[in-house]
Amino acid sequence: MGATDAFRARPVHPPGRASLVPGGLLDVLGVAAGVLDREGRIVLWSPQAQQLFGWSAAEALGQYAARLLVAEEDVEAVLELFAQVMTEGETFAVVFPARHKDGGTRLVEFRNVRLEDRHGEFFALGIATDREVLRGVERDLALSLRLVEQSPIGLAVFDTELRFVLVNPALERMLGLPAAACVGRTVREALPHADADAIEGAMRRVLATGTPLLDELRVGRAGGAATDEEAQLVSYYRLEDPGGSIVGVATSAVDVTDRHRANKADRRRTALIADASVLIGTTLELEQTARELAEVVVPGLADVAAVDILDTVVDADRAAAPGGQAAVFRALAVAAAGGTDSPAAADAVRAADPPGQIAKYDPGRLVARCVATGRPVMVPHVRAEDLPDIARDDEAARLLARAGLHSYMAVPLIARGEVLGALDLKRLTDPRPFDETDAALAAELAARAAVSIDNARWYQRERATALTLQRSLLPQQPQDPAGLEIAYRYQPAGTASRVGGDWFDVIPQDGDKSALVVGDVMGSGINAAAAMGQLRTAARTLAQLGLDPARVLYHLDQTASGLDQMIATCLYAVYDPQGGTCCVANGGHLPPVVLRPGHPPALVDLPAGAPLGVGGIPFENTAVDLKPGDRLVLYTDGLVETRDESIDTRLEALLAVLADAPDGIEETCDLLLTSLRSGNDQDDVALLIARAVPTSPAAAAGPPGQ
Repeated sequence: MGATDAFRARPVHPPGRASLVPGGLLDVLGVAAGVLDREGRIVLWSPQAQQLFGWSAAEALGQYAARLLVAEEDVEAVLELFAQVMTEGETFAVVFPARHKDGGTRLVEFRNVRLEDRHGEFFALGIATDREVLRGVERDLALSLRLVEQSPIGLAVFDTELRFVLVNPALERMLGLPAAACVGRTVREALPHADADAIEGAMRRVLATGTPLLDELRVGRAGGAATDEEAQLVSYYRLEDPGGSIVGVATSAVDVTDRHRANKADRRRTALIADASVLIGTTLELEQTARELAEVVVPGLADVAAVDILDTVVDADRAAAPGGQAAVFRALAVAAAGGTDSPAAADAVRAADPPGQIAKYDPGRLVARCVATGRPVMVPHVRAEDLPDIARDDEAARLLARAGLHSYMAVPLIARGEVLGALDLKRLTDPRPFDETDAALAAELAARAAVSIDNARWYQRERATALTLQRSLLPQQPQDPAGLEIAYRYQPAGTASRVGGDWFDVIPQDGDKSALVVGDVMGSGINAAAAMGQLRTAARTLAQLGLDPARVLYHLDQTASGLDQMIATCLYAVYDPQGGTCCVANGGHLPPVVLRPGHPPALVDLPAGAPLGVGGIPFENTAVDLKPGDRLVLYTDGLVETRDESIDTRLEALLAVLADAPDGIEETCDLLLTSLRSGNDQDDVALLIARAVPTSPAAAAGPPGQ
């Protein structure tokens, strides 16, 4: 058999398999092949050889290879090497400038090996490739391998069966596994804790579509261990060879744990600040505001939080402790994550000062130091020797140690330049120590809350002042006048800004007559209370002059006009038990109600009149019969007015309540307040009920000597 027959082959493909598509590394290198007989003549010539050297098979076959391809000066050396191959079977590799058909030369990498057919004939196989192309591929391969090995990005290659083919050192560190434990295995086999369904599903989509999946955030260890403290951006790419054949999937994983933690901290900070804006300061109650602050920071910032206020902030009359002495605090609130269900939280809450308790903190205690300096105090890692400076006493220190206190921080509450107290924060189950970021967040929350606490403090002081003034100006337990039984109530508004404008009065007059007055100064607060006091004083003075109600309102109108445009409503009535009549004048006030035995309650039909302070509008007197047993109910608008119902509807509700009123006027007062004021304390209320009673003959005759 000749050489040509010996090396002739037909391509054979397994049934059901398509022919292989060119495009591998050999195609990139363009490896040329030729076969020489014992004399060095070319007997086989590949298409790649024609591409490399320029001669077609027809031109090359039968030619001596040395004469065709080798420069004259290299022929002798090449023939010696060829002889060694053919006689001894040695293989040689050389780099030499081969001749090209165009007259030029190509520097080629050449290998020559001996072949033997079944008849014992020897041939030489020569393979060659362009040296520059080969060096370029070697450089690319070396660079790729070094990049893969040294890259800080985790890299892996999977075959089309989704088995690991390559794992670089960076990914080994992320996985916590050596490459040998992964190569040849699937994700499910190598990483049992990973979400294999999601990972393999993503790789299959990339294999099928060729569309990369980029920067998918995965939280947790790359190996699948549960944690929210590590994160990677994972990408998947389909791998194809130069001919377009799919060879697998490459994946890259970039560690973004620091960014993830920073983003998580930012989100936590934003959420806490948003919660603080909505949840702190919902009322102007000092204790409630303190509770809101403590509950906002738990558990987002601390496991246990307490709010302590300097006692001088609550009680302005109490002097501050001199420097170096124990500071007096009032504990306002304590909150723990999950309440006190866990033993650790229960111990930490027991170690805190109970809300409402007055406590003296030695200057060495950290919370006292925080308040004294106006600066945060932080112990990131609490040791046993730190506990006496944190706890209020030895028992509290023991409880905190048992609770597992490992990090502590106190932040001052500062509003308008004044230190009000401190926010006390402890971490028990949260493993993170407090850091400067936590301190900045706590300081911001404390600053926001401190303003609300300060507002609540001033509100309570103003409310107390307004109430004190209001009560001092109201009659102190007026005696029943002749022919009347009197019951009265004053109920302040629920907010300081609404206290101060309502009043009532019972004024004895000559001839057993009595003046009954209710009024309401428009506006509120201390100024309204002061104006009310002036109008009440004026009304009492005018009552002694025996003027009729319309004339009294005229003079009160003049008085109100001089009170810096103060407006008030007033109902003034004079009861004469001898005639059984009540003369009433109205200055813009709600009408009274008369209750007669055996009859339904009715609003007294009065001219509305103008409010006091308007000026120039006359007032009218109206006579109302008031016989023994009849009751007259006078009230201010705080008893009936609401924001969501009309005044007519509310007056009907007043009449409905009075229809079922008991006989006792004291009980009637209580019934009206509980029925009509429930959940409606936006305004103060003055309520006066007078019941006509028979007068004795002696009283009718007047005092002796008259």
